[in-house]
Amino acid sequence: MGESIYGLKRTHKCSELGLANVGESVTVMGWAHKRRDLGGVVFIDLRDRTGLLQVVFNSAVSNELFQKAETIRNEYVLAIVGEVVKRDPETVNPKIPTGEIEIAATELRILSKAETPPVYIEEDSDVNENVRLKYRYIDLRRPDMQRTIMLRHRVAKIARDYYDSNGFLEIETPMLTKSTPEGAREYIVPSRVQPGKFFVLPQSPQLFKQLLMVSGFDRYFQVVRCFRDEDLRADRQPEFTQIDIEMSFVDVEDVLTVNEGFIKKAFKEALGIELETPFIRMPYKEAMDRFGSDKPDIRFGLELVDLSHIVENCGFKVFSDAAKNGGSVRAINAKGCGAKFSRREIDSVVEFVKIYKAKGMAWIAVEENELKSAITKFLSQDEIDAILKETKAEPGDLICFIADKNSIVYDALGQLRLELARRLDLLKKDEFKFLWVTEFPLFEYDEEEKSWAAKHHPFTSPMDEDIEYLDSDLGKVRSKAYDIVLNGVEIGGGSIRIHIHELQQKLFKLIGLTEEQVSERFGFLLEAFKYGTPPHGGMAYGLDRLVMLMAGKSSIRDVIAFPKVQNSSCPMTNAPDTVEAKQLKELHIKMTNG
Repeated sequence: MGESIYGLKRTHKCSELGLANVGESVTVMGWAHKRRDLGGVVFIDLRDRTGLLQVVFNSAVSNELFQKAETIRNEYVLAIVGEVVKRDPETVNPKIPTGEIEIAATELRILSKAETPPVYIEEDSDVNENVRLKYRYIDLRRPDMQRTIMLRHRVAKIARDYYDSNGFLEIETPMLTKSTPEGAREYIVPSRVQPGKFFVLPQSPQLFKQLLMVSGFDRYFQVVRCFRDEDLRADRQPEFTQIDIEMSFVDVEDVLTVNEGFIKKAFKEALGIELETPFIRMPYKEAMDRFGSDKPDIRFGLELVDLSHIVENCGFKVFSDAAKNGGSVRAINAKGCGAKFSRREIDSVVEFVKIYKAKGMAWIAVEENELKSAITKFLSQDEIDAILKETKAEPGDLICFIADKNSIVYDALGQLRLELARRLDLLKKDEFKFLWVTEFPLFEYDEEEKSWAAKHHPFTSPMDEDIEYLDSDLGKVRSKAYDIVLNGVEIGGGSIRIHIHELQQKLFKLIGLTEEQVSERFGFLLEAFKYGTPPHGGMAYGLDRLVMLMAGKSSIRDVIAFPKVQNSSCPMTNAPDTVEAKQLKELHIKMTNG
């Protein structure tokens, strides 16, 4: 049975003590991280969230206390009273902040005993993730996990302070709301008091923050939980956190500038990193043409080169057909890979692009006095010379070609440049490269449905100069939408919203919503727009993704205290789980087989 702390009060956390405290009597509390018994002397490394502190129990001082210390095992919870003493020079531990002192114990209370934990309490444990998540409360004791969760806290605190200082008000929006499908599945909550009716958990506060602009609050922000019932991957969770903002009387540059200020402040205060602003602004079309992605990683080169104009009449039918039939032929010059890669490695690259629907990949290995390739025999010397010039090819390089419709070319080469960067070790976690991707298409064409849909959401404003194309060519209409990208990861995005009632109605019609559907889903918003709506826009950051990158992690599960796994379940609590029949009856729900 554990002892009580009655009569004791903690005076310091472990890492708060140093040479300035020598001679003081202190009371510290925490977990036994490690015990070393040297015969007559027991050393305990005491741990709390601030770090480690060495405590000494000497049998020559108190044999009773020494014998009690001998019973301590890892993860016992202790309260210790003692005197801060300076360590002998030869025993100083420079690896920890408290390495120059230790506590000579005069009192010990074992507050709680512990079984051997199933997760090692150590930096960067390689324990199976399912075990870590089942025992998450223990996993969270690890120093690297605690630093990450504390970093998350600091970033959220910086956000609140920054937006407050820039005139934003934090206003909560409902967690139980109306279903307004926005792409992902929604989590549905049955109403007990209104049988047969349902709330949903919000995918985002989008409509409410727009209503707050109609309400005249001018600048809103919220650190808010959002919910999406979708398949998971490393950077997705069914419940996640956004730093959500909205502003009135603004255009694109106003939103980008104020949010760059937040990112700059967050990196400076949380990581001590000074970022240069303004960040690069890159139109969507340029991002796709250069990098094959609307969230390009610009830490390295390996950019796409369009060769369609060179090969549209060449003798290699795969190239000429793609160039003439509305597709394209593009290439990446994998610098040095012609010399570095074996034929087997080149073949593995060919197989890699097939994952992204490419039918294959042509290539040319450039050597000092010759070209190694199966396709050069189909090309004229002028065409070969033009290809080498456009790709800036040099001896030792490997030119990788994809020819297909543009969507496949972009996807395959965009993923290939990332794969090449991984193989060439070009991705540095301590390098942070930001950019804004702007001028996204307002619409995208659904090949299966044979209809147009909103690329972001139907409240996004078109570029003023493209409004004329709403009646003639939807594919030409650019939007006032923008994403902020860090190291190839979209960490936030938003847009200037439509504030004109008639234009909003027209957008709904263009994406195929009937008047009844519009009224049912968004009637309350359109009604509000009748009563004077300011021009407004905003964005939201994925707090989890932002902290993941700041902490150098590869999964947002590592920056969320209690995350879900691939099937949206919690190994620790076994949620989701069944409920009692009485609860279902109260909700007028009957379970059926299958």
